[in-house]
Amino acid sequence: MDLFFGQESLTIIQWIIRGIIAYIVLLISAKFLGQRAISQLRLLDFIIAIILGNILAHPLSDEGLGMTGSITTTIVLVVLYSLTLKLTLKFRKIDRFLSPDPLPIIRNGEIIYKNLYKANITLDFLLSELRIGKIEDIKKVAVALWEPGGKISVFLDAPYQPLTVDDMHIKKNPFSLPLAVIKDGNIDKKALNDINRTTDWLINTLKTTHNTDVQSILLATIDINCNIQIYYK
Repeated sequence: MDLFFGQESLTIIQWIIRGIIAYIVLLISAKFLGQRAISQLRLLDFIIAIILGNILAHPLSDEGLGMTGSITTTIVLVVLYSLTLKLTLKFRKIDRFLSPDPLPIIRNGEIIYKNLYKANITLDFLLSELRIGKIEDIKKVAVALWEPGGKISVFLDAPYQPLTVDDMHIKKNPFSLPLAVIKDGNIDKKALNDINRTTDWLINTLKTTHNTDVQSILLATIDINCNIQIYYK
């Protein structure tokens, strides 16, 4: 197609097609990059995100630029990114270079100022992060770490940690995540198979126990004991 190459001018339809192609290429690239690049922008992820956005943006604003070069470069960068991730799994030095170890910025209730300086963190930013974590007193912090992804992990000293069921010697049933068996009036057969139940069983249970039908349900979840929780439309 001519729109893959630089031209003096493009029609509205050609601009639209370019936008669709760039969108599809970005979707495919994001799929190959994986959830890590989407959920957390570390050094390598940040560089790739900036470059890919810049490469594909130019052909969408300049008709004199073709798309072939941008798409080719995008593919090359995605392959290089994937290979780099494989190398970080195999070679510890590369992994430490791209994702350094967490940097302690508070230890035993004391701020480590030199590490704040290394991480380029201000005291105001540190205090803000502690307030977000509902920690009002630095003395309560056993250790706080500046993570490679740009977040602060905070661990309270033992006397200030909330009581758990184990601390109180209370026996509880194991945690079980309820499964969504109906979404917007549609039965999820795979979820039913996971708990060894059939569609007929679900429909009959809804009629006899809840006096309702599938079409009137927005969401229905079921737990390990086959208790059904219903949210109506």
